[in-house]
Amino acid sequence: MLHWLPVARTTPCVGWMSPIQNNEEGMQMVTEMGKVFRDVQLCWLGPIIPVLKLVDPAFIAPLLHAPALVAPKDMTFYGFLKPWLGDGLFLSSGDKWSRHRRLLMPAFHFDILKSYVKNFNKSVNIMHVKWKRLATEGSASLEMFENISLMTLDSLQKCLFGFDSHCQESPSEYIAAILELSSLVAKKYQQLFLYVDFLYYLTADGRRFRKACDLVHDFTDAVIRERRRTLSSQSVDEFLKSRTKSKTLDFIDVLLLAKDEHGKELSDEDIRAEADTFMFGGHDTTASALSWTLYNLARHPEYQERCRQEVQELLRGRDPEEIEWDDLAQLPFLTMCIKESLRLHPPGTDLVRGCIQDIVLPDGRVIPKGSACVISIFGVHHNPSVWPDPEELHRTDFRHERDEGGAGAHTAALPPPARRQGAAQAGGADPARGGRAVAAGGAAKHGREVTPHPFWKLFTHLPTSVDPRINNLIECQQGV
Repeated sequence: MLHWLPVARTTPCVGWMSPIQNNEEGMQMVTEMGKVFRDVQLCWLGPIIPVLKLVDPAFIAPLLHAPALVAPKDMTFYGFLKPWLGDGLFLSSGDKWSRHRRLLMPAFHFDILKSYVKNFNKSVNIMHVKWKRLATEGSASLEMFENISLMTLDSLQKCLFGFDSHCQESPSEYIAAILELSSLVAKKYQQLFLYVDFLYYLTADGRRFRKACDLVHDFTDAVIRERRRTLSSQSVDEFLKSRTKSKTLDFIDVLLLAKDEHGKELSDEDIRAEADTFMFGGHDTTASALSWTLYNLARHPEYQERCRQEVQELLRGRDPEEIEWDDLAQLPFLTMCIKESLRLHPPGTDLVRGCIQDIVLPDGRVIPKGSACVISIFGVHHNPSVWPDPEELHRTDFRHERDEGGAGAHTAALPPPARRQGAAQAGGADPARGGRAVAAGGAAKHGREVTPHPFWKLFTHLPTSVDPRINNLIECQQGV
């Protein structure tokens, strides 16, 4: 059934998992294969499991438009996260997914997200103070991703749990467990023979994974129990009044108060799954996006300076000099740079779908039922058939026209503004977008010109002879 597909180079017995690794070479291979196979290609997971990799928007659209029952999430890969994230929005499906999505909608209302901006500013300011101290002490370099990860974790704990762990200033057991879990999941993804949980939990990594899961779950459970006690000791109106007075209503509060059309609440297990899901999904992706944005600005000092001027002009005469919610729409060039950096280095590189039924592609070829399909986000945005000169950072009027659905923009690769706005209205606002803009804007305001280091560090001083190439094109060593 798959004889019509071009086959990518593989290694016997381990198939595509061997050549495509979680490092620069792996991403370069994806880029090179995208130049040869510009729509769909066949890879092998081991000697018996075929995997289709799609890198063209026109071929991806039938999969994304198919009902969830026809092209569901493929749990071969996503199942790795189940012991940690439970049955939350990311891993659930069907009626449970629909119900949870409806109940989570209020958490993304603009009025709630506006209050989070002060948390973003507070966390970013702590990071800047630390950077200034390190520079004063004579540090010649900063490992940006490590610092930014702690900042995003700090922000998320404040927004999700209303908890200040001071993790940027001192070690946190919970934060260390989150980072270890992310790293272990990425490592397991590359070890085909440990996909069987029974075998995995016999290994040292499996035991570490289980221990870290227990620690993370215990923390989230303790927060939920404490909030439930608070709610039981006062009426909902009194609880909301106290939160209104402090101008905070965090993610856990919203979930505890949520009820469906039958008046049924989310269980503690459901709340834990959603909180753990957003903790996982929010910290690493935002840290990756910010790190790559700063890296790309460092490679293009003319863009870096223009972003700095845009932010400084916006904040001129303010006290304190902090970005507010309404400012996010007033930073068009910075926003364009963030978008383009996300195209070059998407934090989530793939989506995986299974096919319960045959799916017909635009050219008439058929993906047979039972196939596993990888929608390569990275591959699409490095496909020369989709983007001219895909490896370059294009922050020009031409690229901006593409952002707005202009000539050459494919709606499946980059939806036009009307569709984006409709999605925002249907799905709520995007807190990660606000966090990225606040953090990048803060860095532009406080920072001095930086130069990229090939080993993914941004140096304050670096010899001009260094070749400014990136040494890791996937999101990070802890990433999925």
